[in-house]
Amino acid sequence: MKEPLKIIEALYTKWSGSPADNIKPLPESGSYRRYYRITSGHSSLLGVYNNDNRENQAFIYLNHQLLKTGNKVPEVMAADLENHVYLEQDLGDVTLFEHLASLRKNSCSVEEVVEVYKRVIDAMPALQVHAAAGLDYSRCYPRAEFDVQSMMWDMNYFKYCLLKPLKIGFYEQDLEDDFVKIADWLIGSERNSFMFRDFQSRNIMIRNDQLYFIDFQGGRKGPLQYDLASLLFEAKTHLSDSVRSELLNHYVNVFSSSFSWFNPEKFLSYYYGFVYLRLMQAMGAYGFRGYIERKPLFLQSLPYAIETLAWLNKNHPIPLQLASLPEVFDKLISLPRSRQLELQQDLLTVSINSFAFKEGIPQDVSGNGGGFVFDCRCLDNPGRYEAYKELSGCDQKVVEFLSEKPDVQQFTNNCFSMAEQAVEAYQKRGFTHLMISFGCTGGQHRSVYMAEKLAGHLKNKYELNVVLYHQELEKRQR
Repeated sequence: MKEPLKIIEALYTKWSGSPADNIKPLPESGSYRRYYRITSGHSSLLGVYNNDNRENQAFIYLNHQLLKTGNKVPEVMAADLENHVYLEQDLGDVTLFEHLASLRKNSCSVEEVVEVYKRVIDAMPALQVHAAAGLDYSRCYPRAEFDVQSMMWDMNYFKYCLLKPLKIGFYEQDLEDDFVKIADWLIGSERNSFMFRDFQSRNIMIRNDQLYFIDFQGGRKGPLQYDLASLLFEAKTHLSDSVRSELLNHYVNVFSSSFSWFNPEKFLSYYYGFVYLRLMQAMGAYGFRGYIERKPLFLQSLPYAIETLAWLNKNHPIPLQLASLPEVFDKLISLPRSRQLELQQDLLTVSINSFAFKEGIPQDVSGNGGGFVFDCRCLDNPGRYEAYKELSGCDQKVVEFLSEKPDVQQFTNNCFSMAEQAVEAYQKRGFTHLMISFGCTGGQHRSVYMAEKLAGHLKNKYELNVVLYHQELEKRQR
């Protein structure tokens, strides 16, 4: 099979009549699609490779439908679906998420953030209602409608990709019965609009002060509430309770004034049910990317989602008699939140991991590849001694044991020197991410010690984001 870049290059040449000046792969995101920026002269396009052609077909159909009904989405210029690629309008790099981060960095007022969100909400009648006019839902993917089956998929995603990896106990049949009750309740909502499905700040672009919407390939017929829940309860946007309430009221007012059929009371009676459903789906996604695909950067969002879950549980409990889910939520809420942090967007992020070689080397999640992997198995293993067997590289006794060893000191100095050289070069060149991993036999003593040492050293010496993740200790905690 040809390389995606070669296929995209050929499609662009055929479409434009001349070869591109440059084609550059963009960093990977949360999807399996691969994006390439194509530049020629002063213009640019995006090339997209996705080997799921049914998803490609749905995206291109919905793209035409959304454009036809007056929505701002990237125009698809050309496609070669036989080879799984298409070309689309390049909307730049500024997402709503990045725009909000920039506003907050400049100490903006709450009102400024609210006004940006109100602009998004003002565009939602066109997206959710006008787009549905003449839409052939049979061409949507993976289902035509957000039905009971779709809801069960979301909740089982949460069960199998988060609860199971975290080893949170539950009675399988009781939890399944709870899921069925929730789906039977929510299916009573009105579901005649176009549901964007993944309506979050990273899928909203800002270009020339205009809002554009991307990544709608999972769109289908569904309830109004789901997209608003996705927008207002996104884990890392940190909207306060009062701001969420103000924006919910704004949405209700916009739709009430736009559509005579809109029933505010009925809309609100189901709204928080869909917030729970979307939150469970999102936490399932964090678990899948983080624990199953071993991309720990995705786990940064989990503490924020759990914090939101705690607020929901307290202020808007699910109005059903459930056998197992309330206890599951309580167990999640009581988990340690040691990695709750917020990264500064303009700083280099250094991901430092400890791991066991038998479990595999952690994967780079930035899309850049590379980084360092240091093998700590050449150092004396505290785990061989009874006094340290149940301890970890975070415990003072183990720290003292390893710190006194001359070979450990030499190993540490060598690692520090290589890491410093990389950090300084990356900062100078404006790079955004560096990954450094330390492995040993069990991922408990030597690798943890070295990861902790390097994290502390870099934090003290440089201005950067440090994300520290102990793969095996995390499993022990769970």
